[in-house]
Amino acid sequence: MSAYRLVLLATLLPCLLSWVRGALGFRLPDLALLFYSVWTAASLFAAHDGSSATQTSGIFFIETMGAYLLARRYVRDAADFRGMVLTIAIVVLALSPFAVYEWITGNKPLLSTLSVVFPTVEVTMMVPRWGFWRVQGPFSHSIEFGLFCTSTVALTHLAWGHGSNFASRWLLTVMVAATAFLSMSSAPISCLVFQVVLMAYAGLLRRNSSKWMILWSIVAVGVLAAQFGSNQGAAKFFISHFTFDPQTGWYRVAIWDYGSASVLNHPLLGIGLADWERPRWMASDSVDNFWLLTAMRHGIPALVLLLGSCIYTMVAVTNAKSADRTVEICRVAYLISLITFLFVGITIHFSHGIYAWFMFVLGSGAWLMDTKEPRSAMTTDGNLLSRRKTGQQPQRWN
Repeated sequence: MSAYRLVLLATLLPCLLSWVRGALGFRLPDLALLFYSVWTAASLFAAHDGSSATQTSGIFFIETMGAYLLARRYVRDAADFRGMVLTIAIVVLALSPFAVYEWITGNKPLLSTLSVVFPTVEVTMMVPRWGFWRVQGPFSHSIEFGLFCTSTVALTHLAWGHGSNFASRWLLTVMVAATAFLSMSSAPISCLVFQVVLMAYAGLLRRNSSKWMILWSIVAVGVLAAQFGSNQGAAKFFISHFTFDPQTGWYRVAIWDYGSASVLNHPLLGIGLADWERPRWMASDSVDNFWLLTAMRHGIPALVLLLGSCIYTMVAVTNAKSADRTVEICRVAYLISLITFLFVGITIHFSHGIYAWFMFVLGSGAWLMDTKEPRSAMTTDGNLLSRRKTGQQPQRWN
């Protein structure tokens, strides 16, 4: 069992007990994700033998509820959130020297070293781009490495950077973004640009309380324009245009066509992990669309439960307000990161470690649905403070 699964397995029972006892509060997404896990298990048992389905559904539950509840239990306020962001940013920085080496040479020292101790993913050698190798890091594909690093850019710049000095804020942000770029993959780089645009948008309209409603209106107009102004339709338009290689975009459109047909043929429980019907010239069974593959494998109800949990969380976090500036900055950072996952999910599949990270990020913002003030703060240089004593005045942020 891989290292991250061992951690999730070890913490699953304490987190479940805390949730059942009401220590974490009860949220609608909690129940939706629990039903989502149960539904996926049902789809696996319907498609496969009992032994295989038991193992797969067990791992799926650990990666889904284990990661989500871990964040729900240990990320409870602004200080926890910023501490989590700083920890992940440090992890990205620790990966960067190995990433640069792999980018130049194509050798994968991390996987070679970790494989001595833990089971690791297979080494993936891809065609170089612009004379450099696409960095895989400890993940199963360069896209997953890029997405992991990219998903922390807005979190680092906003949540951790707020209150930090100018030099450290920008230096850490640039280093995280540069490490993400080494994946040389179109989806993560598109998400990097996407996050920069969203941060600029949030900054320009920071005093406008309706900025997120305006943003969703813009998105709706864009989707309608692509749907009715393009001969491809909205889904195919976005899938085909967010790639470096037109051939890749064309192939992803074919995946959408035949994958959608599979969903319509098996709408309730999906096909499990069985192979999906497609022409012979589509040799690979890979589906570069997380949302589509969820519906293909586990049925439309599973997609509704998962996507509904994400959308409900975003709406609830958007509508909650706090007088604390730090909380509001964390809110913006969280929304940008979650929107990025929803956006990039139409062009890649989340699996293994990156899926667990997605679920952790989703759970890490549940506290933002509240309007209460945070229990602790951080100093402006980013060092964590101990919980403030009774009567101590809270840290103020500029």
